[in-house]
Amino acid sequence: MLNDRIKALQGLLQDKDDEVRTAAAEAMNKLEAVMSLDRVLDVLDSDDRAQRAHAILALEKIESHDIYPHLIKVLSDPDPNLRGAALQVLGKKKNPKTLSYIGKHLKDPDPSVRVHAVDALGYFSDARLLPHLTSLLQDQDDSLVRSALRAIASNGGAKAEMFLLEALKDPRPSVRKTAVEALGDLIF
Repeated sequence: MLNDRIKALQGLLQDKDDEVRTAAAEAMNKLEAVMSLDRVLDVLDSDDRAQRAHAILALEKIESHDIYPHLIKVLSDPDPNLRGAALQVLGKKKNPKTLSYIGKHLKDPDPSVRVHAVDALGYFSDARLLPHLTSLLQDQDDSLVRSALRAIASNGGAKAEMFLLEALKDPRPSVRKTAVEALGDLIF
């Protein structure tokens, strides 16, 4: 069915009218994305962990609201690597409707998933996230604290400065270094 539509549109790529050619190309892109999504979702439902990870990352390139339920479903997967990959994609997509799903993983049992959740929140540039991110600054996990500092810098604007300045006093050199870098990147 979709193939028939694509074939019909292909002929219009040679149309005499420029607007018809442009419309045909745009319509074909949309249909090909839908076809691609179906293939990716088939792989996402497979048992092959590596292929599932590739499928999750492929969803980042697909522009469709239909991807979100599938990515959110992966957030419940027992495999922390797959949960982390889904969080990466959700962050890069920056859909505000996914914030609560991402936020739940700030308390994930796996430390790497928590870091991915913080990194994902860093893409949103939403000052309302600041209290959630600043609460992580006392954590013992250096990676989590460093990710939180970067996310605070991208979300907090002028309010972020005081948290970044305070982190300059942290006893961990890696945290201080990240605070320095984040202060350099802070623009408000």
